[in-house]
Amino acid sequence: MSKGFFVTVEGGEGAGKTTVLDRIEAELVSKGLDVIRTREPGGIRISEQIRTVILDVTHTEMDSRTEALLYAAARRQHLVEKVIPALKQGSIVLCDRFLDSSLAYQGYARGIGFDEVKAINEFAIEGYLPDLTLFFDVDPQIGLSRIQSDEDREVNRLDQEKMEFHERVREGYQKVIEVYPERIKVINANQDVETVYKEAMNEINHFVGRIL
Repeated sequence: MSKGFFVTVEGGEGAGKTTVLDRIEAELVSKGLDVIRTREPGGIRISEQIRTVILDVTHTEMDSRTEALLYAAARRQHLVEKVIPALKQGSIVLCDRFLDSSLAYQGYARGIGFDEVKAINEFAIEGYLPDLTLFFDVDPQIGLSRIQSDEDREVNRLDQEKMEFHERVREGYQKVIEVYPERIKVINANQDVETVYKEAMNEINHFVGRIL
C-alpha cells in the first residue's frame, strides 16, 4: 500500500463510536494492516491539552466562537503532527471525529453558521479530508441514556447540554451529509453494538477491499 487511508467516525453523544472503533481497529490489525488510532480533539500532546480546556465541565462561560477556534487549532496541530505523517507512510488512520463534528456542533447546533465554521477549518486543514466517514446516527434520547448508564464514561461539558442542543447536532449532521454525500456513510447506531460493528466493518471492507 503506497498511500494510507483516512477513515473518520462521527456521531452524537452516546453513539457508541469508541466501542465500535475498538473492534474495527482490532479487526484491521488482525489482517496485518498498519493502523493508527487517534481522536479529536486530541491525539497528540498539544491537542490533548486543548481538549482539556474545551471539555472542562467548569468552563460554562466559553464563547461559541472561542470553542470553534479551539477545535480548529487542535485539529490543525493533530493533522500536521500525526495524521499526515501516518498517511504518507501508508497507514490506515482511524480517527474519532474530524471536520464534520465542528460543522454539526459549532456551525449548526451553536448557530455560528455552517459556512463560517467551514471557512475556519478550511484554513486549518488545507484540503485534507477523510477518504471515508462513518456517521453513527443515534436518537439523542437513546444516546444520552447510554451515557447516563455508563459509569465508566467521563462526562464532559457537551454531555450537559439540553436535549434541544443534541437534537440540533443531529440535524447539523444531516446538513453535513448533504454537502459530502459521497464520503459519508450512515450507520444506524440505535441498533445493538454487534449489528453496528458489522455494518461499519462492511463499509470499510468495501472501501479498502483491494488491500484487505
